[in-house]
Amino acid sequence: MTQRYPVPVLVFARYAVQFVAMLLWLGPRMRLSLVRTERLRVQAFRGILLLASSLFFTNSLRSLPLAEATALNYSTPIIVVLLGRLVLDERLTHARIAFVVVGIAGMLMIVQPGTDVFHGAALFGLAAAAFYACYQVTTRMLAGEDPRVLLFYPALIGTVVMSALAPGFGWPSSMPWTHVLLIICGGLFGTAGHFLFILAFRLAPASALTPFTYMQLVWAMLLGWLLYGDFPNGYRITGMVVIAVSGLLMTLHERRRAKIVALDPVTVQ
Repeated sequence: MTQRYPVPVLVFARYAVQFVAMLLWLGPRMRLSLVRTERLRVQAFRGILLLASSLFFTNSLRSLPLAEATALNYSTPIIVVLLGRLVLDERLTHARIAFVVVGIAGMLMIVQPGTDVFHGAALFGLAAAAFYACYQVTTRMLAGEDPRVLLFYPALIGTVVMSALAPGFGWPSSMPWTHVLLIICGGLFGTAGHFLFILAFRLAPASALTPFTYMQLVWAMLLGWLLYGDFPNGYRITGMVVIAVSGLLMTLHERRRAKIVALDPVTVQ
């Protein structure tokens, strides 16, 4: 769809579909509880961050192959570690620094500065990862909020903001029903994916689930190859592996560190 329609139109549809779907699904049962929160400003800011990430990521898909765009988005954990130090005053250990450096090396293998690949689309992908990292940090600040409320606010904010900007979009004069169906399915897939992700985190710790999220890299590479004929070269595949390994090792390190903190908080300070 990014090859046929303006990105703002697609992103507007993405959030509008999620907003309507959640209203129909949860609205009758939750009513005002769906928007009840003690930190409205943080919720609104978090929604804007996710909207910005969506705009940049969708823009990157116009020029970057699916696998490369997805892999760049997985530099998010690296940025989260750095933001954790700046925003949440989390300690930047030697292990965290090492994982960040390795992850950046993997990112450079994908982007390959100095080649024709290092253009605006790659920068869009990196900007999407940066905004998504900020989104994750603000999500940490909202620990304890109802997961359904956490899912609804980005849909609400995204729909309101994009609706306000909608008159300036380059709306198509016509659209085949098959394209309409694809765009609606995209919104529904996004809604279902986010909600399943939230449910998973309610049933298992993040450290246990993170390895499964890296399957997205595999699926992106396979689907990009099967549907669009795009298969990454050796350098980019190596970069994806480096990013995935650094992210997994960082997860294992944080899980081990959390156990040590629980047993002896003084030792880790």
